[in-house]
Amino acid sequence: MALPVVFFGLFFAYPVAAIVGRGLRTDAGAWHLQRFAEVAADPDTLHVLWFTVWQAGASTACTLALALPGCYVFARFDFPGKQVLRAVVTVPFVLPTVVVGSAFLALLGRGGLLEEWAGVRLDTSVWAILLAHVFINYAVVVRTVGGLWSQLDPRQEEAARVLGAGRFAAWRRVTLPALAPSVGAAALIVFLFTFTSFGVIQVLGGPRYATLEVEIYRQTAALLDLPTAAVLTLLQFAAVTVLLAVHARTVRRRQAQLSMVPAAGTARRPAGGGEWALVGGVLTVIGVLILVPLAVLTARSFEGPDGYGLANYRALGDVSGSATFTVPPVEAIANSLSYAAVATLLALLVGGLAAAALTVRTRGVAAGRLVRGFDSMLMLPLGTSAVTVGFGFLVALDEPPLDLRSSWLIVPVAQALVGVPFVVRTMLPVLRAVDARLREAAAVLGATPLRAWREVDLPMVNRALVVAAGFAFAVSLGEFGATVFIARPDAPTLPVAVARFLGRAGELNYGQAMAMSTVLMLVCAATLLVLERVRTHPTGEF
Repeated sequence: MALPVVFFGLFFAYPVAAIVGRGLRTDAGAWHLQRFAEVAADPDTLHVLWFTVWQAGASTACTLALALPGCYVFARFDFPGKQVLRAVVTVPFVLPTVVVGSAFLALLGRGGLLEEWAGVRLDTSVWAILLAHVFINYAVVVRTVGGLWSQLDPRQEEAARVLGAGRFAAWRRVTLPALAPSVGAAALIVFLFTFTSFGVIQVLGGPRYATLEVEIYRQTAALLDLPTAAVLTLLQFAAVTVLLAVHARTVRRRQAQLSMVPAAGTARRPAGGGEWALVGGVLTVIGVLILVPLAVLTARSFEGPDGYGLANYRALGDVSGSATFTVPPVEAIANSLSYAAVATLLALLVGGLAAAALTVRTRGVAAGRLVRGFDSMLMLPLGTSAVTVGFGFLVALDEPPLDLRSSWLIVPVAQALVGVPFVVRTMLPVLRAVDARLREAAAVLGATPLRAWREVDLPMVNRALVVAAGFAFAVSLGEFGATVFIARPDAPTLPVAVARFLGRAGELNYGQAMAMSTVLMLVCAATLLVLERVRTHPTGEF
């Protein structure tokens, strides 16, 4: 646990504490605590807080309603293209939120597909925000709930029907209680991600809608009001801490449920018109909700002033006429790939050690609380304001021996913070499945702890290690909230370049944003297709 704790202490707790302290302390060193009451009583703050909670709840409800039928289909039925389809529905989750905003802007915004067909625009509306959030989080529900559902024995529900229960009653009284921990865990993680939404709201929300994350960014970058930003950060941090505490309890219940079900899958080919109709309905939802935005994004990337072609992609090789880029935008692709590769190595090192620490059996109440606290700490970067972390890097990491502001390493370090939780959640179920008696037997035969790990554990977890590396790479590639502060103008990343293009007027800038978004989407999709072929644990905690 030592290295992960030091890593999170230096690159998460210290920057966040530094920016909060900078905002709430006066020049004389006194704490400006009355700012809490001032900000909390501000009607604008209350409106932002209400909208943040409301849109997160509505997004979670819509995601569950649309994704639970997909969970059933992926869990119970086997059909051609199922493996590819699982990878496709996961692509939106690892896409940068600014790219998701670009896709829905091309679909629902001015000149978008919906306006061309129906004369209706939904950008800068709450409906665009909700649809984009469902688009992103559909895979969270399918993988979390569907992974457990695929392990439940369908004969229990069939037995209930033999005893006189109807189809819905049997599902409600037998299957639903077994699924409840997974449904709760999925709902909480979706609520957490939408509660801290930034890129989607920034692109689609317009001036009318702002979450806490967007308001923190506005107060920090536009108004330079650090006291208000610090108070909002602490409000968000408190809410996230509560959500993570509840999520940890649901995850423990889910683990207990998984330990009581067999490890064999129950998928079969659909039988009868009703089951095929259900599969067709789910495929239709996936097509409209996920494939159409991605297809429209790709089509817009080829649409230029002179019709369809490669003009937008060729323009990426030229230095922009403005001061936004000092290098050709195409270099953002190489920058993102190299940053993400380094971030993946850091995430594997820190996350692998953390996952190994979480598998060690503890004795005593205090030790158990320590491990649970350590586990919750690893999840905090997913819910804490990335804007605060990024700005905190600039404020805190400016003096030796941690003077990283002028170093390229600052970007992969920030990206690794987001990648570590995915490494832990991917590795943990597999590491827990390794029988400790195998290590003990190797030790009895004379193996050192390092050799026992190399000969026993590594062959069992190597495929999970590849999956963890792939998820960390894809997530690092799309990190935006912190990177937008710390990426240098001469070394932008893909998400930062897309946001800068979208923030400038002109058809060519819009086309280049679509082109870079498409490149990023294809890289993420290719990564996930490879992962889907090597993944081994269908009930992982993702």
